[in-house]
Amino acid sequence: MKVFGISLDDVRAQAAFHAAQELNFPLLSDPDGSVAAKYGVLPPGGRFTQRKTFLIDRAGILRHVDDKVDVTKHGASIADWIKAAK
Repeated sequence: MKVFGISLDDVRAQAAFHAAQELNFPLLSDPDGSVAAKYGVLPPGGRFTQRKTFLIDRAGILRHVDDKVDVTKHGASIADWIKAAK
């Protein structure tokens, strides 16, 4: 299983956040919002995305969507979903 983060921030901002948070997964940049729009997390004309997590298996099947992300518990929740999906 691979984990990626993505936001509308540009590559420079993503790199700074990645370093500051000492993340162990890559962050992707979607400055034009095209990916966010395809996943339905960017309202038309929106400047900010909704915070959601998608668990997609190796076959490309969507297994879980979390649309109530609590950043204080989210890492543990993701680990639990990944274990359950195996």
